[in-house]
Amino acid sequence: MHVVRGSLTDVDRDRAVSREMADLVERTGRPAIRAWTPPRQVAFGRRDAAADGYARARRAARDHGYDPVERRVGGRAVAYTGGTVAFVYAVPTDGARTDIQGRYERGTDLLRAALADVGATIRNGEPAASFCPGEHSLRGDGKVAGVAQRVRRTVATVGGCVVVAEPEARAVATVLEPVYDALGVAFDPDSVGSVASAGGPADPAAVVEAVRRSFLDGRDPEIVAAADLRSAP
Repeated sequence: MHVVRGSLTDVDRDRAVSREMADLVERTGRPAIRAWTPPRQVAFGRRDAAADGYARARRAARDHGYDPVERRVGGRAVAYTGGTVAFVYAVPTDGARTDIQGRYERGTDLLRAALADVGATIRNGEPAASFCPGEHSLRGDGKVAGVAQRVRRTVATVGGCVVVAEPEARAVATVLEPVYDALGVAFDPDSVGSVASAGGPADPAAVVEAVRRSFLDGRDPEIVAAADLRSAP
């Protein structure tokens, strides 16, 4: 199983790594996991891009020091502070759009197990008016993580974000409040939780390692540096 390590400081290049990771899975037929801390950005979903207030929402992100980007997977906007953990788990498929729910359930279960492994008390679900609302979410005192999925021709990717520390939770709430207001989407800043407030560590690196261990599930890792992914065999 491939383990992609590292993050890139350029937002566009860092986002490209995950796309290239899916290409690697397609070439080799072996799954891959990437867990990392992306650079500072607000990632908008397709519904956001179609909203009347989208331009204003992008300006709000920039005004708070976040690069606005659009993603192909997931629902509403999410904020990465530089300390938010992201993960992408890519697996080969047979080309059919089957077992979508099964992958969601396994991805959410493995993420919840990773957070439990570092001491966080986490359960399925989310508070009302959460960021990026969806049924595949995890919560402690507030929403801690969301999970999304994309299926392409021969590879499916399950990914999401994890809010780790309390200062980061406040930063996420601060930037997303005007963003969601511009989009006309309900959002309660107090709905943002964190791994730390749920009893886990405030260290993103500890969460990254826990996510990697959980998704590896005892398999031997084949390490690929994010910056070198294009040259991977």
